[in-house]
Amino acid sequence: MFAKILIANRGEIACRIIKTARRMGVRTVAVYSSADMQAKHVRMADEAVWIDEATPLASYLAIDKIIAAAKISGAEAIHPGYGFLSENAAFADACLAAGLIFIGPTAAAIRAMGSKSAAKQLMEKAGVPLTPGYHGDQQTPDFLHQQAHTIGYPVLIKAAAGGGGKGMRVVASAADFLDALASCQREAKASFGDAHVLLEKYLQPARHIEVQIFGDSQGNYVYLYERDCSVQRRHQKVLEEAPAPGLSPERRAAMGKAAIDAAKAVGYVGAGTVEFIVPGASSDEAFYFMEMNTRLQVEHPVTEMITGLDLVEWQLKVGAGETLPLAQEQIIIRGHALEARIYAEDPDKGFLPSIGRVLHFSHPEESSFVRMDAGVEAGDEITPYYDPMIAKLIVWDDSDSEPRAHACVRMQQALAEVEIVGVTNNVDFLSRLVTCPAFAAANLDTGLIERERIFLFPPRSEPLPEVWLSTALAELLCMQQLALKQASTSQDPFSPWHQRSGWRVTGNVPQTLKLTYGDVEKTVSATVCFNGFLLELDGVQIEASGTLDDVGVLHVNLGGRRYTVTVIPAADKRHVFMHGTSQVLTLIDPLSYVGNQVVAEGSVMSPMPGKVIALLASPGKPVVKGAPLLILEAMKMEHTIAAPSAGVVLDFHFAAGDTVAEGVVLLAFEARDTEDAPGGDSSDALVS
Repeated sequence: MFAKILIANRGEIACRIIKTARRMGVRTVAVYSSADMQAKHVRMADEAVWIDEATPLASYLAIDKIIAAAKISGAEAIHPGYGFLSENAAFADACLAAGLIFIGPTAAAIRAMGSKSAAKQLMEKAGVPLTPGYHGDQQTPDFLHQQAHTIGYPVLIKAAAGGGGKGMRVVASAADFLDALASCQREAKASFGDAHVLLEKYLQPARHIEVQIFGDSQGNYVYLYERDCSVQRRHQKVLEEAPAPGLSPERRAAMGKAAIDAAKAVGYVGAGTVEFIVPGASSDEAFYFMEMNTRLQVEHPVTEMITGLDLVEWQLKVGAGETLPLAQEQIIIRGHALEARIYAEDPDKGFLPSIGRVLHFSHPEESSFVRMDAGVEAGDEITPYYDPMIAKLIVWDDSDSEPRAHACVRMQQALAEVEIVGVTNNVDFLSRLVTCPAFAAANLDTGLIERERIFLFPPRSEPLPEVWLSTALAELLCMQQLALKQASTSQDPFSPWHQRSGWRVTGNVPQTLKLTYGDVEKTVSATVCFNGFLLELDGVQIEASGTLDDVGVLHVNLGGRRYTVTVIPAADKRHVFMHGTSQVLTLIDPLSYVGNQVVAEGSVMSPMPGKVIALLASPGKPVVKGAPLLILEAMKMEHTIAAPSAGVVLDFHFAAGDTVAEGVVLLAFEARDTEDAPGGDSSDALVS
């Protein structure tokens, strides 16, 4: 076994590899960019090497710098994780040339399967049906446009060297094809260093089912069953499970055999995943090969949970030349597992990524039933340079009856214990997703989120009275604690001026707190009483008492009803976690004044930091509401800024290639009538 390995990655996967390596007695070396100097994976590793500035091309995609870091540190092998260089054949070759072991397949296997077109040719020889499409090397826009016409719309454009939903677009008509193609090629080049794309017929409805395989250098192969990854947004998986619901033993065996045949065709060594598309709602229908990922997958923990195996341990053993630890007949399915990807993003704004410092991060304790693979801790920062994943929450259940249903309940309970403050996140959305009737009934396909929008994106409702009252009580208790602290450092700790109770010689004076939620403003009046406070909200009085600890956990008693709530202050915001949901209230301080940024009417601001990729409108020419105005790149994804209404772009404030901060004015826009405004649509979304 290796004495020391370098991990050529970051975030939660680097942290996850470190855990297994440490358990096996293997020392670890992390690499980090300027943006990751204080990152969790850097703190966890035995040592760390700075490789360059924040951009992926300068750091985590820089082969020579990572090889140099491995040589400097004395590492014997490199684990690539997933993403970045994990499926880069040139990187595998460079490791070999430097005398380092690449913990993964050979460069030849990566080239064969990394080229999705070559992989499809291999599968065709193996007799596995392929999705109709074009998988060749001809990449001129006109030629690809013609191929899309031959395939028939809708078509899927997909980065040949990519994954994770980057460089991927569904195109509904010929008129949209060329713009979508250009966008895919830019994203593919930025994320994977390769602009090559392929085209496939977009099948809908369909399930996305993948098979985990493993091979060793002695020619042994196994498959570790399958995962259903159908629940996706932006072509990125968001909720995965294993085994796939409703999959018959015959279909499972057929897909497993096809996956092993693909691995054998290239002499595959290490962990890999063969992905299939299954048309229709039934998983017993025909299946089509999509691609093979020559690396560990983000969703590998659900396979670990149902098999009881550590796939990173297997990777290290196979990489060191050992045989597979188990034969096929020794690998069995136990129970059911789910994984929810927790992202810094806003589901209500088209899953727009969020950045910022994580001020508070609390999650359930880990056990044999619950696992949390996190890449950040409280105090860490989500930057615009990398994927905005915060953590993966994994649950498992092996109940004799309906293990999937029990696993869903466990996931609901676990998500209810996740608290994040500092960045917008998708935890509440995931909670709704797990309780969605379609998901609960395993009515799965890749269009589930769009199909269930009414359930998954309900209108925002006003907080319950106990939310307003608990927030006010937490504020009052915090004020009391502050008064006691100040009194303890005073020359006269018994001075009445330290009191925050509202006491006067003429009687107690009620304290008032003004709170807002969106456009709703409420006043809570509080009078100190024997056991705590008498609170009044909307003309109703209630006795309230409680204790508030130093991490924001409030044990509250409202009129005899006891429960626990977390209230985390962040500037004038109060983040309230109660009954498995979160809401953000604003505390209005009448003694403070915060000036608002003055922005000209009609100006369009940047929703996040990023780089302007392209200007799509011409100043002075009319556009309709929803027409694309410019493209902003952030977190390796492109985001289209659209017209807020029909009108005219008066002036762009930035040029293509410029870097912009969040909240800056991108362009001056004047609303006008829709007459003679070409193109666009009537979408209300400003960012897509």
